[in-house]
Amino acid sequence: MRRLSSVDPTHSLSLAKQCELLGVVRSTYYNSLITQTVSDDELILLNKIDEEYTKHPFYGSRRMTQFLRRNGYYVNRKRIQKLMRKLGLAGIAPGPNTSKKHPENKIYPYLLRGLRINKPNQVWSTDITYIRLAHGFVYLVAIMDWYSRKILAWRVSNTMDSSFCVECLDEALRHYPKPEIFNTDQGSQFTSLDFTGLLLAHEILISMDGRGRALDNIFIERLWRTLKYEDIYIKDYVKVPALITGLTVYMAFYNTERQHK
Repeated sequence: MRRLSSVDPTHSLSLAKQCELLGVVRSTYYNSLITQTVSDDELILLNKIDEEYTKHPFYGSRRMTQFLRRNGYYVNRKRIQKLMRKLGLAGIAPGPNTSKKHPENKIYPYLLRGLRINKPNQVWSTDITYIRLAHGFVYLVAIMDWYSRKILAWRVSNTMDSSFCVECLDEALRHYPKPEIFNTDQGSQFTSLDFTGLLLAHEILISMDGRGRALDNIFIERLWRTLKYEDIYIKDYVKVPALITGLTVYMAFYNTERQHK
């Protein structure tokens, strides 16, 4: 347990590297994470932002602030920008200092415009969303095949560190034939050397959404909307173990039973 408690999400070393040096299995560390907790007032705002963004993923901080004010929440835009960054939504909220891009990481061009997707493992994509719990929240990352809409791998974390995204990608590559193109947004998790390096090592072309173009990754956005309205909002999970159990059941249903357009 002492080794486990020595892992520091704020350290300059990635969580993957810390776990390697400490001899800690990464999955054991992630399973030990405690939900991020926030004040009741902040959690209410996070939940409202989450619900409205799920309906309108193109909303930036200005329109989100207007929506909240119309519904009786007297907040300023600066606070909403901060909360949207906490939820990982800064990529679609244009404005000064709202981007989660890492200034030293390479940004790759968007390769999917006009591309006809006509076979499995032609294009994979990924994204991160916020999952609310009774007293806090966690983040969920998933990898999807664009042709079949199948969820190939997913992970839950209480931090936005790139390690849980890398672990998710590694799992997908171990269980499925590699894709020709992998599409992400410009978030620091996906532009990190650990993440892009794994793609390049498998000779996979990297595609990234344009800044402020949330709908470039439309199928993942549809997944988040469907997941939240068909499971998360209904089940109202309290703790992480129950959430993981519920997600396991829902992802199996999504892959094998749910009809996709």
